[in-house]
Amino acid sequence: MNVLRFSDLCDQGRVAGRRVFIRADLNVPQDGQGRITEDTRIRASLPCIRMALEAGAAVMVTSHLGRPTEGGFKPQDSLAPVAQRLSELLARPVPLKAGWVDGVQVAPGELVLLENCRVNRGEKKNDPGLARKMAALCDIYVNDAFGTAHRAEATTYGIAEYAPVACAGPLLAAEIDAIGKALAHPQRPLVAIVAGSKVSTKLTILQSLAKNVDRLVVGGGIANTFLLAAGLPIGKSLAEHDLVEEARAVMQAMKARGAEVPIPTDVVTAKAFAADARATVKAARDVAEDDLILDIGPDTARALADQLMAAGTIVWNGPVGVFEFDAFAQGTEAIARAIARSRAFSIAGGGDTLAAIAKYGIEKDVGYISTGGGAFLEVLEGKTLPALEILARRAAA
Repeated sequence: MNVLRFSDLCDQGRVAGRRVFIRADLNVPQDGQGRITEDTRIRASLPCIRMALEAGAAVMVTSHLGRPTEGGFKPQDSLAPVAQRLSELLARPVPLKAGWVDGVQVAPGELVLLENCRVNRGEKKNDPGLARKMAALCDIYVNDAFGTAHRAEATTYGIAEYAPVACAGPLLAAEIDAIGKALAHPQRPLVAIVAGSKVSTKLTILQSLAKNVDRLVVGGGIANTFLLAAGLPIGKSLAEHDLVEEARAVMQAMKARGAEVPIPTDVVTAKAFAADARATVKAARDVAEDDLILDIGPDTARALADQLMAAGTIVWNGPVGVFEFDAFAQGTEAIARAIARSRAFSIAGGGDTLAAIAKYGIEKDVGYISTGGGAFLEVLEGKTLPALEILARRAAA
């Protein structure tokens, strides 16, 4: 996708003295006292902010936090904890500005954080009046928030329509490059791992990937529905019986073009969904009526690991078992470690996937870790993300 890149503007000397408005994704988790419990998104925003400051820009940064009510600001909606953490990481004061839509003063070389953008009336519905006001605050608009790229809001879409210059920050640009490398121009074989509790939540993703990938590995509750479609028993495991035909259609579509959906040959079962439940390895055909399938078996894990080692590109969304319970984590660990060892370019996304990557310490061995959950899923569905579409349109114009 062809978009203007903020890094290029900086390299060309077009940023010095300019007012730069950065839409970041600083929506971090907090505890009951408002303390930040995990700051990955804040750290991910630093390269863009530093790039702007080093280029001599007057820098404004904003983000949403939580789910505030528009026009109804509450103390828990405040970006104050984010401002404090940014100040610590940047080793400089980061003033927090409220009521900024009608104007904010910031000099070249300075940085201000603009209070939670979702408290502004019209933000979520992309009100043109609000978007024009925000665009008037800046000379250059930078979207560096891939996690919100699937939403057409005033700070992700509208402002990009009206700002004098609209471009992609380094984090967003990296996402565009990684997605293109994995899906638009992949090295073959292309293997996709899609797991989750329900086929219904990812059916369109499965249908889209079935047209492109060489192997479509399904896991979790999704795999149970595919096991049914393959004529295998699943006991009392989570599945969607009304979507068995759709699962079978995906399998048939893959087979018709010489691709495949690998069906587990063995599974790990238990009689109850619990961390201390006894794990039993069984052939997939031998699952009993009172069994719960909670992981893939060791033979299946080894077969999938071999396929991942031979892959050219890997797309990973979702653990293949209940990896939170150690007794049912071996399948996901085997997959994770195979991805880490593989020479393939790998891209991973989704909250549970990132948790698995962290659990097994393979962050440095994954080609690209996507920061956007919903946006990443929509890309896998083959959708065009609104925030990227407007940047591409502006670049073309």
